[in-house]
Amino acid sequence: MTRIKCCGMTRIDDALLAAQLGADAIGVVLTARSKRRVTIEQAQAIVRALPPFVTSVTLFMDDDAAFVREAIEAIQPDLVQFHGAESDDWCAQFGRRYLKAIAMGEGAAALPSLHRYPGAAGLLLDGHGLGEAGGSGKAFDWSLMPRELSQPLILAGGLTPANVAEAIRIAHPWGVDVASGIESAPGIKDAHKLVDFIATVRRMDDQGR
Repeated sequence: MTRIKCCGMTRIDDALLAAQLGADAIGVVLTARSKRRVTIEQAQAIVRALPPFVTSVTLFMDDDAAFVREAIEAIQPDLVQFHGAESDDWCAQFGRRYLKAIAMGEGAAALPSLHRYPGAAGLLLDGHGLGEAGGSGKAFDWSLMPRELSQPLILAGGLTPANVAEAIRIAHPWGVDVASGIESAPGIKDAHKLVDFIATVRRMDDQGR
């Protein structure tokens, strides 16, 4: 089964709808560099509203360690996701299972970075360029998704209800991560797009990808 993470949530109702539709994980963005940024208090409210067995993820990008620690302590997420130039040791210092995003905007040249995070619970391959924020809506060459890594690989970047089936067929990811592709505006999710996205992913699972 392809796991689904819906990221960049700013409203409780959007997060609850995604969970009700079958999303496996909900992401909230804390870094100041994102147009989907929420406050620690907003993130707390969203995470606390989630039903059981839905994974909560907090996202940071080159943020101060003290801020990351404060946010984690307050929100108590299931996973932490790092999107910047953070090292494996830096990510591990908080004592939480973490995901590390890899900027795939430079194509095959980014692949060596996949081996730099042995402590990550999973790697998220995103379409943005090196140093850019995620949630850009940019896709990358899905055929570059490696098959030999033991860590779960999550496909992100430019996914929409219209192209996620093709992305899964080509990349065979462990999971998919969507933000801009299910929005009517940054941080505001579109219910129809959300329904279509999750239904398409599940249909691909039913068809054996």
